[in-house]
Amino acid sequence: MATHQHFLHLVSILLLLSISAADDGDAMSKLMSSISPTPPGWSSSKSYCDWEGIHCDDSKHVTAINMASTSLSGSLPTQLSSLSQLKTLAFQNNNLSGSLPSLSNLSSLQQIFLDSNAFTSIPQDFFLGLSSLQTFSISDNGKLSSWVLPDSFKDCVSLVNFSASSASIVGSIPDFFDSFPSLQNLRLSYNNLTGVLPKSFGGSEIQNLWLNNQEVGLSGTIDVLSNMSQLSQVWLQENSFTGQVPDLSKCANLFDLQLRDNQFTGVVPPSLTELPKLVNISLQNNKLQGELPVFKRGVESSLGTTTNSFCRDTQGPCDPQVNVLLAVAGAMGYPGSLAESWKGNDACAKWTFITCDTQGKNVTIVNFANQHFGGTISPDFANLTALRTLLLSDDNLKGSIPQSLTTLPDLQVLDVSKNDLSGPIPVFRPGVKLTTAGNPSLGKNTSDSGNGDKPGPGSNSTPNGNSPGGSKGVSGGIIAGVVIAVLVFVVVVSFVSYKCFVKKKHQRFGRVTRPETGKELYSDNLAGGKNGLGGGVSELQSQSSGDHSEMPVFEGGSSIVISVQVLRQVTNNFSEKNILGRGGFGVVYKGELHDGTKIAVKRMESGVMGTKGLNEFQAEIAVLTKVRHRHLVALLGYCINGNERLLVYEYMPQGTLSQHLFEYEELGYPPLSWKQRVTIALDVARGVEYLHSLAQQSFIHRDLKPSNILLGDDMRAKVADFGLVKNAPDGKYSVETRLAGTFGYLAPEYAATGRVTTKVDIYAYGVVLMEIITGRKALDESLPEEISHLVAWFRRVLINKDNLRKAIDQVLDPDEETYDSICKVAELAGHCTARDPLQRPDMGHAVNVLGPFVEQWKPSRNEEEESYGVDLHMSLPQALQRWQDEGSSTMSFSQTQSSIPSKPSGFADTFDSMDCR
Repeated sequence: MATHQHFLHLVSILLLLSISAADDGDAMSKLMSSISPTPPGWSSSKSYCDWEGIHCDDSKHVTAINMASTSLSGSLPTQLSSLSQLKTLAFQNNNLSGSLPSLSNLSSLQQIFLDSNAFTSIPQDFFLGLSSLQTFSISDNGKLSSWVLPDSFKDCVSLVNFSASSASIVGSIPDFFDSFPSLQNLRLSYNNLTGVLPKSFGGSEIQNLWLNNQEVGLSGTIDVLSNMSQLSQVWLQENSFTGQVPDLSKCANLFDLQLRDNQFTGVVPPSLTELPKLVNISLQNNKLQGELPVFKRGVESSLGTTTNSFCRDTQGPCDPQVNVLLAVAGAMGYPGSLAESWKGNDACAKWTFITCDTQGKNVTIVNFANQHFGGTISPDFANLTALRTLLLSDDNLKGSIPQSLTTLPDLQVLDVSKNDLSGPIPVFRPGVKLTTAGNPSLGKNTSDSGNGDKPGPGSNSTPNGNSPGGSKGVSGGIIAGVVIAVLVFVVVVSFVSYKCFVKKKHQRFGRVTRPETGKELYSDNLAGGKNGLGGGVSELQSQSSGDHSEMPVFEGGSSIVISVQVLRQVTNNFSEKNILGRGGFGVVYKGELHDGTKIAVKRMESGVMGTKGLNEFQAEIAVLTKVRHRHLVALLGYCINGNERLLVYEYMPQGTLSQHLFEYEELGYPPLSWKQRVTIALDVARGVEYLHSLAQQSFIHRDLKPSNILLGDDMRAKVADFGLVKNAPDGKYSVETRLAGTFGYLAPEYAATGRVTTKVDIYAYGVVLMEIITGRKALDESLPEEISHLVAWFRRVLINKDNLRKAIDQVLDPDEETYDSICKVAELAGHCTARDPLQRPDMGHAVNVLGPFVEQWKPSRNEEEESYGVDLHMSLPQALQRWQDEGSSTMSFSQTQSSIPSKPSGFADTFDSMDCR
C-alpha cells in the first residue's frame, strides 16, 4: 500500500512538472509571435530551450531570456508571468512598446533589464512578491505614462541595483529604503520626483545615488546624506534643494558630488574640502556664501564664483564684518533672500537690511523686521561693535535673547517683538530701548509660576531693561515709532536720490550689461562719446556707410566697436599670409597687436553673405555679448565698414579639433593622445552645457562639429561659430522651415521635421565623440556606402564591444585602463545619438560622465584663464578707467600707434578711442 502511495505521489510531481513545462512552452510561443523580427534560431519546429538567447534548467523551465540589443519591436506578452523559474529577463536596447506584463510573484526572478525601449505603462503589481530581485533597470523609456513607486516595491528585499532614469516616475520618494539591506545603486535621474529626501535613506546602504535633473525638482535639505557613510557618488544637480551643504565627513568613500543648480545657501563646510577620495565636485549656480572653498590637488571642482555669493572670487578670508553677518544668517538658517543680496566682501556696499555709518565702514543698523526669518538670534551680533539699532520684530525666531547683546557699547534700540522667544530677559544698560511684546514665553521662569504676587519681567518696551509695562512701555512704543518713521524717511530719500543718479548716468553713458552676472555697468562707449571704447553703437550707425538698418543696438558689454583701420593694421592689410581659414561667409585672418596680443578677425562681405550671412553676423554678436564661459570662444569686438562685416575673436593658436583628428599628418601635428581627446570632449560638454542650461538665457548651437571646436596652446577646447544659434525657451521647441547645420551631425528628428531642441546639440556631440574615438569623419565618401555614415556604423560596433577595439583610432593603441575609459565614452556617444531625442541625456550628464576621466586642470588664476594675453573679464568701464589711470588720453590712431603700453590686456586698451570708419 505504501509503495502504491509513493508511486502516485511521484506521478503527481511529474504531472505538475509537465504542466509547468507546458506553460513555459506556451509563454515562449506567445513571446515569439509578439515580437518582430523573429530572432535568429527561433522556430516552432525545435525546442524553445534551443533558441538563441534562451536558457533552461534540466526540467525545461526557462531560467533566462537574453535578447539585449537585437533590434526587436512589438510587445511583451502577459504569459511571461507563468515562467515560474525565470531568473533573468533582458530586453534592453530594443524598440519594444506597449504595456509591460505583470511579473508579480515570480519569486526566482533576479535580474530585469528593460532600459532603452518605448514601453508605455507599468502595472501597479509589477513588483509584488519579487523577493529575489537584485537588479531592475528601466531607464530611458521616455514614453512611459506617469507612475509612482508602489508600496509593493518593498517586496524586493534583495534589491542591489535600481535604475529608472528617464522613466516618467512622479510623486515623492517613498520612505522605506531602510527595507533594502543590500541596495547599493539607486538611479532615478530625469524624472518628475518632488518632495524631500526620505529619512530612511539614512538607514540604507546606498553607495551611488542619482536623483539629478528632476522636471520640477526635489526640495528641502539634504541633511540625511551626512548619515550615509557608505556613499561614493551623489548626483543631486538641477533640483530645488535648499539649506546648507551638510557635513559629509563620515562619507569617507565619496569621490563624486554634484550639487550644482540648486538653491543651497550658507558657508561650504570645511570638512567637504578634506574628503579623502573626492575627485569631482560641482557647486555652481547656488547661493553659497563665505570663503571660496579650496580643495585638494587633483580634485576637479566647479565652484561658480559668478553664480554663487562667495565673498571673494579668489581664495582668501572674508572681511570680519562679513563673517559676523554670515554667522548671524547661519543662526537663522541662511535665508535665501540674504544669500541673493549679500554679495561681495563689503557689508556696507548696499547689502539689503544693512545700514552703515557715514564713512561706509561700520554696520550701525540691522533691520530684519517682518522678514519671517526663523532660527535663533545669534550671539555674534555682539561682534558688530558699532551697532546702534537691531530690529527683529515680526519674525519667527525662537530661543532666547543672547546675553552678549548687553555688551554692545552703542546699542540704542532692540526690537524683538512678535516672535516666539523664551527664557530670561537680559538686563541692558540704561538708555537702551528694548521692545519685547508678543513673546508669550519670554521672561517667564518656572520658579515664578503660580506666584500671583510676584510679577514677571515685562513684555513691552523697557527703556533700561528693568521696568516692565506701564506708561514707560507706552512712551517707549511712541519713541520706537518715531525712530522707525525717521528710518523709513531716510530710506525713501536715499532711494529717490539713487534713482535720479542712475537716470543721469543712463542719459550720459548708456547701458552696458556684464554677461557673467547680468549686472548693469555704465560706460560711454555705447553712447557715441569720444572717450568711449570704440565710439559706440550709435556713433557706428551714424558713421558707417551702406545699409546698417539691420544692425541692432547690442546691450552686451563684453564686445566693443573696433576701427577698420586698426584691423587692417594688425592683419597687414588682410594679407594672404595671415589667413587662418575660409568659411561659407568669409575669411578668418590672424592679427597681432603692437603689444604682441594675437587676435582672429573674421571678414565678411554683405554682398556675398546675403540675408542669411547677415543674420549669422548679428547672431554671433547677439549671443556672444550675452554669454561668457572659458570653453566658449570670446568675441572681442566687431566692425561695420561699408559692405564689410568684421568680427574679432580671441586667437586660438592650435587651430581646430578637425585638423588634429583628420589632418594632423599633413599639418605636422602629433596625434592626439586619449587623455587630450577626453579632456577636449569634457571642455566641449562644459561649454555646451553652459549654453543649454547655465547661462542667463538658454541657447541651441545647431552646428557643433570638430571644425567649430578650437584649441589653445594647452590643447584645451573652446566651442566657436555661433551664427546658427537659436534661443531655447524652457519646455518649448521651434520648427525651422530651412535646415541649418552640417550633414552627418544633424539629428534625425531635426532633419525630418525641422524640430529644434537642445537634443539636436546632444546628437551632434555624440557624433563628435565617435570621431574622437575612431579618428573617422562623420561622413566619409571615400569609404563604401555601407560604412560611410559614422553613426550607423558605430551603432553596429557598440552591439558587440569586442568590435570596439578594432574601431578605435589605431594611433591610440590603448592599454587596458585607457580601453575601459574609451568603452565608457563610446557608451556615452551611443546614448547621445539615440534615435529618440527623449532617450538622449542632457549635456550635464556628459559632463558628469567625463569629469572623473580628466585630471584636475586649473588656470593660473582661479576661475579665470590667461586667454592668450587678452583680459576677457575686464568690463568696459574698468578698461577705460585703467587706460586713464595709466596716463593715456583720447588720441588719434597715429598717436596711439606710437604710445601703446605693453601689457597682457592690451586689446581693450589699444582700441580705447577708435571709431569704426
